Amino acid sequence: MPDRTIFITGIGTGIGKTIVSAALVEKLKADYWKPVQSGDLDNSDTLKVKSLITNSVSVFHPETYRLTQPFSPHKSAAIDGITINRNNFVIPETRNTLVIEGAGGLMVPLSDNFLMIDLIRQLNAEVMLVSQNYLGSINHTLLSIDALRSRNIPVKGIIFNGLKDIYSKEFILDYSGVELLGHVPEYNPINKKAIIDAGNYISF
Repeated sequence: MPDRTIFITGIGTGIGKTIVSAALVEKLKADYWKPVQSGDLDNSDTLKVKSLITNSVSVFHPETYRLTQPFSPHKSAAIDGITINRNNFVIPETRNTLVIEGAGGLMVPLSDNFLMIDLIRQLNAEVMLVSQNYLGSINHTLLSIDALRSRNIPVKGIIFNGLKDIYSKEFILDYSGVELLGHVPEYNPINKKAIIDAGNYISF
């Protein structure tokens, strides 16, 4: 079993889960696992993170499901002629820390009655929530926290990614009481140097 299991989830799609995952993998020299990759198989999140890591310790475990279409996993699976089975998700064998990256947000459907948040509960990992500032992000962040708490899933903390908005950040932290784990700045380009630097902004 892993020494420690960390699940990186987010308030939506495209808000920085992969950047944060890469930063943690590099910082902790951890293993990485993306249980479900939906589309973009030639440039998957596993390949992206692997390309951004400099250490030689991290192991990149294969996805449980590699779906060919860039849609929600339940739709992509249906197009591929398969059904995602919750019993097929088994945490990879490792004695290292394992960083798990989710797909999309918490309520993303994996099958007709199995959501991403259900997978998080099933894997019993520490949850770190990635948020990003945009109009509506306070609502999405607080809804995500409420969804986790309503299922008795502890939230280790929140990591903000990208441009700062002190009003949003302070309200989210004060209202939710969730611990701040860091604020990763916006990088352009995102390369190995940026990922190493990003790790310096995350602490827990």
